[in-house]
Amino acid sequence: MTDSPQRPLRVLAAMSGGVDSAVAAARAAEAGHEVTGVHLALSANPQSFRTGARGCCTVEDSHDARRAADVIGIPFYVWDLADRFKEDVVDDFVAEYEAGRTPNPCLRCNEKIKFAALLDKALALGFDAVCTGHYAKVVLREDGSRELHRASDMAKDQSYVLGVLDDRQLAHALFPLGDTVTTKDEIRAEAARRGLAVAKKPDSHDICFIADGDTQGFLAKRLGKAEGDIVDESGAKLGTHEGAYGFTIGQRKGLRIGTPAADGKPRYVLDISPVNNTVTVGPAAALDVTALTAIKPRWCGTAPSGPGAYTAQLRAHGDETPVTAELVDGTLHVAFAEPVRGVAPGQAVVLYDGTRVVGSATIASTTRATEPAATA
Repeated sequence: MTDSPQRPLRVLAAMSGGVDSAVAAARAAEAGHEVTGVHLALSANPQSFRTGARGCCTVEDSHDARRAADVIGIPFYVWDLADRFKEDVVDDFVAEYEAGRTPNPCLRCNEKIKFAALLDKALALGFDAVCTGHYAKVVLREDGSRELHRASDMAKDQSYVLGVLDDRQLAHALFPLGDTVTTKDEIRAEAARRGLAVAKKPDSHDICFIADGDTQGFLAKRLGKAEGDIVDESGAKLGTHEGAYGFTIGQRKGLRIGTPAADGKPRYVLDISPVNNTVTVGPAAALDVTALTAIKPRWCGTAPSGPGAYTAQLRAHGDETPVTAELVDGTLHVAFAEPVRGVAPGQAVVLYDGTRVVGSATIASTTRATEPAATA
């Protein structure tokens, strides 16, 4: 079993302008592959995106990527995928929040842009693979099939946001950083040794298309203010909000409730109802989830048959938790060995068998240990 191809490939390296993608492209070239760098222009007006290094889609990011490609000694292009990005990622993000769900735009970008639109274009142009700076591993088995595994360094593992990749996409994916058992400082030191100016560039953490990091403000501009009630589990009104889309399950801060809880403890968002524009809040214990159903499953290999024991990850930097899962008529049913908190419809549940990624699905509903009362 091996985790790297045995022959030189024509590789298209997606270069965001950050240190990880630059080092990944350099390693692919050093391994003997014929590498071409490409930066994805994802905004129709990139000047409106944030300046600095908090995102990955600014004009200066494209310049940083070009300079890195020049140092590595590979051809470089900028491809305009702004229309596709708006439709598949930005519009989807807004629609999900409007429907009371909590999406993950980075996961959607990997599924729809980097390993769909970009990969399709790369293959049409004769490339063999797309290379990115993600921390994950593609393992080539003796029978020719491929598996997606966690990175060697769990602290940097990004397999959760790649759990949407199918067999075909894995067959054309390269992640040169996946075997790196080093700190981020050592990756930066490698970039510096290679003469890459991005060695000291800060990491991006925010949603790239929200320039100031204000998600609620971004949504308000597109969906408008819609005042509604904030209620407790009994349905009693505690306050008002300016848009249910501005809340997420498990949220504690920013509730603006004037009336303290009877027990004096913090309250959390338990439910978001876009139908009547109501946000329900309650104690932390009411967030305990014992099971969930998930739709639109995508498998990194063969779909599981019958119930099985796995571990599940529910957010990009979340912990693993033991579960049993079964696919029934296209819907994934997941039961937790112990209750978990902060699970929201719209998020992805990613199943693992050891370090192997089994697949991903979008959470549709949850079952709680104590269900909040229905609101009128």
